[in-house]
Amino acid sequence: MKIALLGYGKMGKTIEQIALERGHAIILKVGKNDKNYDLTSADVAIDFSIPDAAVENITRCFEASVPIICGTTGWLDHFEEMVSLCHQKKGAFIYASNFSLGVNLYFELNKKLAQMLKPLDTYAVAIEEIHHLQKLDAPSGTAITLAEDIIANSDTTNWFLKDTTDTIATNGIPITAKREPEVPGTHTVQYTSQVDTIEIKHTAHNRNGFALGAIVAAEWLQNKTGVYTMKDVLGL
Repeated sequence: MKIALLGYGKMGKTIEQIALERGHAIILKVGKNDKNYDLTSADVAIDFSIPDAAVENITRCFEASVPIICGTTGWLDHFEEMVSLCHQKKGAFIYASNFSLGVNLYFELNKKLAQMLKPLDTYAVAIEEIHHLQKLDAPSGTAITLAEDIIANSDTTNWFLKDTTDTIATNGIPITAKREPEVPGTHTVQYTSQVDTIEIKHTAHNRNGFALGAIVAAEWLQNKTGVYTMKDVLGL
């Protein structure tokens, strides 16, 4: 594949390394200040940019008929708009809050655990996420996905960021967001009762898992149109 990298920070550089190892070519690298770029020779674009740039990048891919893989979080107020545009332009689009193959298996485990505990009212659920200091959004998109999947599979109706002035719903799922040096991403879902604690946890050791998942998704998306998820890619 000929890949355009939209966003050339740490993730972009890791994607480049793994893409080259898998026999692909990087034909375009777009930094945060690059506005005039040509996508026409790309087979696929992979976007790990910043929230303010993501919508424009996705739109330009649809306009150029280039399939787009997007791992940027923090822009989802415009998600349905991008889905509609994808269908209108007969484009191809995969968004994931986390492209790690392990995390996407973890998402499915999280849903199953929520379903199993739904009949019990003795457990309180909470989520903690830890990321590197450069991460712009809090809570992480992965933590939000975990919370939304719990909500969809339990009687819980909302989530809130803990230790802020946000008082949307103090009876919802509290999400604690921590920022520490050199942490690629750690997510913990914890159910606590008076007698025990049930916990599932995913710890990323480096960025390679995120990059590999994005490239696998890009390979899978070739010659397709429509909006897909990592569940489609993994056949889950």
